[in-house]
Amino acid sequence: MKRRAIVWFRQDLRIHDNEALTNALRMADEVIPVFVFDTRVFEGKTRFGFAKTGRYRARFIHESVDDLRRSLRALGSDLIVRTGLPEEILAGLAEQLKASWVLCNRERTQEEVDVQDALEQRLWMIGSELLYSWGKMLFHTQDLPMPVAHTPDVFSQFRKENEQITPVRPPLPSPNALPPLPPGIDAGDLPDYTVWGHQAFEHDERAVLPFKGGESEGLRRLRYYFWEKDLAANYKETRNGLVGGDYSTKFSAWLAHGCLSPKMIYHELKRYERERVSNESTYWIYFELLWRDFFRLMGKKHTNKIFLKGGPQNKPDHQTQNDKATFERWANGQTGVPFIDANMRELAATGFMSNRGRQNVACFLVKDLKVNWQMGAEWFESLLIDYDPTSNWGNWNYVAGVGSDPREDRYFNILTQARHYDPKGDFARLWCPELAQVPADFIHRPDLMSAAERKQYGICKYPEPMVRVEKWL
Repeated sequence: MKRRAIVWFRQDLRIHDNEALTNALRMADEVIPVFVFDTRVFEGKTRFGFAKTGRYRARFIHESVDDLRRSLRALGSDLIVRTGLPEEILAGLAEQLKASWVLCNRERTQEEVDVQDALEQRLWMIGSELLYSWGKMLFHTQDLPMPVAHTPDVFSQFRKENEQITPVRPPLPSPNALPPLPPGIDAGDLPDYTVWGHQAFEHDERAVLPFKGGESEGLRRLRYYFWEKDLAANYKETRNGLVGGDYSTKFSAWLAHGCLSPKMIYHELKRYERERVSNESTYWIYFELLWRDFFRLMGKKHTNKIFLKGGPQNKPDHQTQNDKATFERWANGQTGVPFIDANMRELAATGFMSNRGRQNVACFLVKDLKVNWQMGAEWFESLLIDYDPTSNWGNWNYVAGVGSDPREDRYFNILTQARHYDPKGDFARLWCPELAQVPADFIHRPDLMSAAERKQYGICKYPEPMVRVEKWL
């Protein structure tokens, strides 16, 4: 009797450097790839009532699954696609196909762990085994110099303890061929992302990129950034940009859904350093990959604390409230502070926001508007194409001052930030078209304009600022 293994693709939607797929091919005669659109993820709501998966990420995942299916078919196999509860569907397939194993990438946050545990229990009852692999991190946890529970809570210490001594394993090769699916299996159709209540949408021409999901697109972006445009050489100087596709790597969406392996990016970066240039900018790309690993380890170490108002430090700020009206003005880009509004409107229109923008709008919500940071974290969870639980919630912990940050009061002077990173107001005008005619002297301080000037430049409907802008002077 042939040995069968199911490979459950989760946030590892790729062929290259896929440990679960590699192990399955080594262990089994027949390998059955499966993806399940979990209805709790695609139809569910967050605690504050936002869609758990907004339309931008829903379409990106749909495109990624479609691309994965095409890749598997090109290798002689196919992808079984189902919609429902993964623990029920996968256990049912394992029983139907008499599969000895289900292999998958291990996730670390509560909702994903609950699904893993439920599946493991169901498989145990039918004599099948759930086997885990690792694919989201740069480092393999077995190679770290300390147990995960002893990971330093401060990033700089984590970096010092790992960057010189912890190896980055080479990415596993992509298979050249795969065994066909067993006969009689209906592979299933991909549901359109609109079935989850999303309206179809066109790419916004103002967006930094026309983000498209899939391993093929992720690898194309990697080639473009390193080899076609030679952008890595100046990453540190450009990374805080706001307009256009070239100011930063934009790898995050493909990393979040496993269309790109972090180890693949690292080794391509090392090749770039050997063949083109090695400088502070190329190091900084590695530095950003380290942050991803750090947040993932913090999620494993502190578990559900990263989602609580007090964070890992258990220090809730009781001055911040669940103020829905104030939150909605922030979310809709109607705060009267152009730099904040432009970033929030970009997110709503495209599912993306720059790292510089994210830090500023998060700080503004928490420190200036005194709104509970968890509301902002859930809004990002809903809208971001590149949403990753530990990175998103870890960054919000950091800004809110409840995470792994030695500085007690991390605060951004929004006006200084705006003038430094958007000195001519190009970004503000791009996303706040009612400010299109405002001269540079007033673009970040429209509150200084007289009624006659507001009328002259057509901004009568732009709101007054929600906070006293003078405090930033």
